Amino acid sequence: MQIGEVASFQNGYAFKSKDFVQDGKYKIIKIKELKNGKVRFFNDSASVNVDDERIIEKYIVEKGDVLFALTGDPVNKNNPLSWVGRVSVYEDDQLVLLNQRVCKLIPKKRLNAKYIYYYFRVFNNFYALASIAKGSASQANISTKDIEAMEITLPSLNIQNKIVSVLDSIEEKINQNNKINKNLEQQAQAIYQQMFIGNASSDWAKGTLSDIADITMGQSPSSSSYNEDGNGTIFFQGRAEFGFRFPTVRLYTTEPKRIACANDTLMSVRAPVGDLNVAHTNCCIGRGLATIHSKNNRQSFVLYTMLSLKKQLDVFNGEGTVFGSINRISLNEMPLLIPSSEKIDEFEALVAPMDAAVRNNYDEICRLEQLRDTLLPKLMSGELDVSDIDF
Repeated sequence: MQIGEVASFQNGYAFKSKDFVQDGKYKIIKIKELKNGKVRFFNDSASVNVDDERIIEKYIVEKGDVLFALTGDPVNKNNPLSWVGRVSVYEDDQLVLLNQRVCKLIPKKRLNAKYIYYYFRVFNNFYALASIAKGSASQANISTKDIEAMEITLPSLNIQNKIVSVLDSIEEKINQNNKINKNLEQQAQAIYQQMFIGNASSDWAKGTLSDIADITMGQSPSSSSYNEDGNGTIFFQGRAEFGFRFPTVRLYTTEPKRIACANDTLMSVRAPVGDLNVAHTNCCIGRGLATIHSKNNRQSFVLYTMLSLKKQLDVFNGEGTVFGSINRISLNEMPLLIPSSEKIDEFEALVAPMDAAVRNNYDEICRLEQLRDTLLPKLMSGELDVSDIDF
């Protein structure tokens, strides 16, 4: 049957750029917020103040809604994370609004919406949808009618529910670990704030970022060296691969140029400047990133110092002729108050174990994601029979 027999789709609203404000009543889900199956808001994500109940009722996104990107990269580009047709599920309680070129699935009958989400998380199904897109070599588009016309073999609602329950049980553990990690980071930031911002001492030395860290700007290898087969060194091009704490591994290079060491802070140096992640292992970084390496093995202090510099780094998002950027000199010269070594060591003793727990939780997340991705195509194809499973 065609998907349109069991579901319809609501396109997003064409908000105008003048409508966008900081810290508005409703965050806006644009295409870029559809990130690796989830909705992820960034520091530069848009929001609006809307009072028109007709707009709110029609374009509201609630927890559990399944969303599709109607515009994106064509399949001839080697990054499925940005392909047209990618699907995400919204998992937060906060009500948000849908922007144009993102659509929301509305189940009609005999359909668990989450089943469609998981169906298009199977790579072959996702590829089939993305492959029908029209457009240019740099941008592809699909319509809601294209999604509705996709052929799908739909099991009974009872089987759909069981498959969703199996996969959701794994997702719930992943989400739990993510929540723990966010809580740990918030606690660490609060400790940093209390120790170094709220109780700053006049005795601390005035210095710059270069006094506590070595900065290396990324350099992209030849594209001919890129591969997805695990050959060579892990390669991160820029902020597009960033996750909550660690970036998603997608590419490798056999010709690495600039290397970040495990636990180094990675920073986006282009559009937007200042987004941060941490290198999980040694990796090559492209020109969209810089690595910030502690001079005295106090990497937690360096990470939370960089997080505290967000407002100063935001200034550079207005620089440049096309988009924001920052160079090595400007990074090196970022002004800092540098606490005593004893104070920094006290912070490291408190926070480094918290950062280690974040890493351990992330490693478990990776194992769970591998299990989910192994089960996913087998469940969706019926190779694994769930009819006798009770939930």
